[in-house]
Amino acid sequence: MQPVVETLSGLERRLELSVLLADVETAVQAELKRAARTAKAPGFRPGKVPMAMLERTHAPGIRYDAINDKVGQAFEKAIEAAGLRIAGAPKLEPKTEGTPEGTLAFFATFEVYPAVTVPDLSGLKIKRAVTTVGEAEVQRTVDILRKQRAEYAARDGRAAQDDDRVTLDFAGTIDGVPFEGGKADAFPFVLGQGRMLPEFEAAARGMKAGESKVFPLAFPADYGGKDVAGKTAEFTINVKEVAEPVLPVIDAEFAKSLGQPEGDVEKLLADIRGNIEREVKARTLARTKTSVMDALIGAVSFDVPKALVDSECQSRVQAARAELTQRGVPNADKMPIPADAFTAEAERRVRLGLLVSELVQQAQLQAKPEQVRARIEEFAGNYEKPAEVVSYYLSDRARRAEVEGIVLEDNVVQHALAKAQVEDEQVPFDQIMGTA
Repeated sequence: MQPVVETLSGLERRLELSVLLADVETAVQAELKRAARTAKAPGFRPGKVPMAMLERTHAPGIRYDAINDKVGQAFEKAIEAAGLRIAGAPKLEPKTEGTPEGTLAFFATFEVYPAVTVPDLSGLKIKRAVTTVGEAEVQRTVDILRKQRAEYAARDGRAAQDDDRVTLDFAGTIDGVPFEGGKADAFPFVLGQGRMLPEFEAAARGMKAGESKVFPLAFPADYGGKDVAGKTAEFTINVKEVAEPVLPVIDAEFAKSLGQPEGDVEKLLADIRGNIEREVKARTLARTKTSVMDALIGAVSFDVPKALVDSECQSRVQAARAELTQRGVPNADKMPIPADAFTAEAERRVRLGLLVSELVQQAQLQAKPEQVRARIEEFAGNYEKPAEVVSYYLSDRARRAEVEGIVLEDNVVQHALAKAQVEDEQVPFDQIMGTA
């Protein structure tokens, strides 16, 4: 008989399940007999415990498990007969009225997956990120590498400017009282790197060795030091030294310092260009992927199972706690993080996941083994020993699955680009690299 499935609201459904007590008792007795073969009790040899004693000690737990098992089987059978896809676990409630004698009846309330219709991709408008890598971009990257390896030469009479290393003594007070961490001698830092608060760097900028200054500094309300956060301090600084950066010459020694064993500058520049091109390709693809996913999710509207959203919210809470722990925040595992803060993001991720899954099935966009290997080899090109990286991924199913997921998303992106209305968007190099 076809089970009667009641629609409560949206994706929520309910159906009635029944289990014969006789079937439950048959299962209980069978399990008791099995347990009796090895059961132990004081005063009895193993396997010789009286059945009446086992009834008292074991039957309640066995009966509970048997009821759950029978109800579970009845639920699975009903769901299969109704042709439903279940999202999350059902909620069971006993039915107390109108139940025949010798029968246990329950209401099972659950959610089903929505029917997902893939939108007409030809109507989507997508921006494809494009970034040019030329000689100027390579030179800019070389300059950054040179700055990272700069040496510093003290200059008498030099006014401190960005990229200079300033060494100074400082002492701070709040309401005339010194505070912890507010004093240091011969403290060096490079101007313009954001290591110090902006007011501190602004005060030091333009000063020369031997000069002093007193200035106020307002600590941000969210400053890491709780004792000074949101308060205004008065700082006195005495500049000891201003050192100018001296960048290394682009020669064989510079090339060797960057891992080019032969000291070949031309090979080094070619390697740098290759690395930049790979990074730009990855970043522009990620930006384009975001545009594709935004266009897809903006073209559909359907309910998503609350169970999946709740699960996604909990995953986001765990990820937030893990990040706080990594940053050294005390008691991060017990910190209250409201799951509903992630609801909007979770709904979007679940809806997008269901839509992409349907699109993959319809257009046969599953990741092929050769695509996965090619992507791993491309990724391995960033490492000194690419063959070892390839082996590392191919030898482990979980790691391979990560790459399969990336390839699958790439397939979705390329499929959408081939059918949608695509506009190339020129993204400046500094912007795509996050150095603007």
